[in-house]
Amino acid sequence: MFRTPTILTAAAVALGLVAPQTDLTPKEIIERVDRVMRGDSSHGVSQMNIVTEHWERELVMEMWSMGTDYSLIRVRSPAREAGTATLMADKDIWNYLPKVDRTIKIPASMMSGAWMGSHFTNDDLVKESQLIEDFDVELTFDGERDGVTVWEFRLTPKPEVAVVWGHIDYRVRQSDYMPLWARYFDEDEELARTMRFSEFKDLGGRTVPTVMDVIPADKPNERTRVIYESIEFDIDLDRSFFSLQTLQRRR
Repeated sequence: MFRTPTILTAAAVALGLVAPQTDLTPKEIIERVDRVMRGDSSHGVSQMNIVTEHWERELVMEMWSMGTDYSLIRVRSPAREAGTATLMADKDIWNYLPKVDRTIKIPASMMSGAWMGSHFTNDDLVKESQLIEDFDVELTFDGERDGVTVWEFRLTPKPEVAVVWGHIDYRVRQSDYMPLWARYFDEDEELARTMRFSEFKDLGGRTVPTVMDVIPADKPNERTRVIYESIEFDIDLDRSFFSLQTLQRRR
């Protein structure tokens, strides 16, 4: 997530701490944007607010990541779901359900299912970390929109890659490489959902978008909002942390 999620990815130059380089290729710019909230490793706490036609819910989550292939998300509240966790390790995903003390590997048939009832899918947790590998990147606009100098990009899946999106459009602020929005189009070229990034603040020593909204195109009154409360980057983690044993811990 949220691949985050995430919705919810890293050098200081990519975060507005020094002036942007205008000689970067479109692929290099998107790679830096993709790493805005990730760094080499990270640990943070976020709140997820989910609004659907029939109900609303709020989760508080603790998150760890290392590179693009390893992440762990553990629900801290509400109490009835505390300890529920998701592990991504080298493109495989497991869920841990503490109420029944059961660990489940997510099969391919369930990858399109909603994660924790949100507008993110299990597939998002894997695919969002593979944009540079799986998509060709084209610069489609370089100039001013609404008084802000931006780049706009189109990401088109490579022919040999199986993905659910026909293409993804991105808008990036040139002054500091901050993503402003991403629009996801299905294979029929219809808009499927929009991610909007806002509330740019200093967290963990770098500027990041602390709010991310995901809005499905066919249900514009619904949304999933992720609010980053704290995050630290480049912490001491190794691959052994991202294990089934860690997944099954309740704290």
